[in-house]
Amino acid sequence: MHRLDRPRGRIAYDLYGAENTGPLVVCVPGMFDHRHSFRFVGAGLAGAGYRVAAMDLRGHGDSDTTFDAYTNRAAATDAIALAEELGGRDVVMVGNSLGGAAVAIAARERPDLVAGIALLGPFLRPPAGNVLTRTLQRVALMRPWGPAFLTSYYDKLHTGRTPEGHERQLELLRQMLRPTDRYRAVHRTVFEPGETVTGVGASRAGALVIMGEQDSDWKDPRAEAEWAASVVRGSVLMVPECGHYAQAQRPDVVVPALRSLAEEVVAGA
Repeated sequence: MHRLDRPRGRIAYDLYGAENTGPLVVCVPGMFDHRHSFRFVGAGLAGAGYRVAAMDLRGHGDSDTTFDAYTNRAAATDAIALAEELGGRDVVMVGNSLGGAAVAIAARERPDLVAGIALLGPFLRPPAGNVLTRTLQRVALMRPWGPAFLTSYYDKLHTGRTPEGHERQLELLRQMLRPTDRYRAVHRTVFEPGETVTGVGASRAGALVIMGEQDSDWKDPRAEAEWAASVVRGSVLMVPECGHYAQAQRPDVVVPALRSLAEEVVAGA
């Protein structure tokens, strides 16, 4: 594990293929997730010669809980800072869920740095819901039952194939949600308003939206994927036997798709 110094804390990240010379790939997970969900992407791309940095969100995993903002824009600034710290050029950024919004923002703000983006089950706009829904969510996430509820919900979002090492991932989440300060940070990430991502031009290597066919976060996953693709001017890859976490559930589909994207970066550099 490595740490990136930021103005109000540190971001934890794993670096795969540190000695490789291929393009840098920065992976950003979603809320109440751990960087370990990108373990297959990291290993797969590192084996193909790329450097892969999989980071934790603020307050998640092993990142510090001392930050004053936990939004998708905050995550975008951390992803940019990480890419710069590692000397990245023509960087590919991969984001899941809230992380999808973060890398889209990063691509919009730093086209000189970000050459390609892949959005996995991305939330580019706030989920639909009314006052009652939000109230029920806040009740569900109250202590002492909130951590168990989030872990169970995370588990259920893996509709379709169960990833290898899934129990280890769930245990990492339980450990993450146990300390009061860390749970408070995760709670803020869930409820702190993020921005709706609009006006993202095409990255130099294009953009790819990867969506699980069984992703229960949306009534119509394909429709949401197509809308997200229209925002980033990208293409859509629907993944069978997969819910919200394609990077863990179907690395056999995701890793080759990311390699193709990274190859476009090399060709266009």
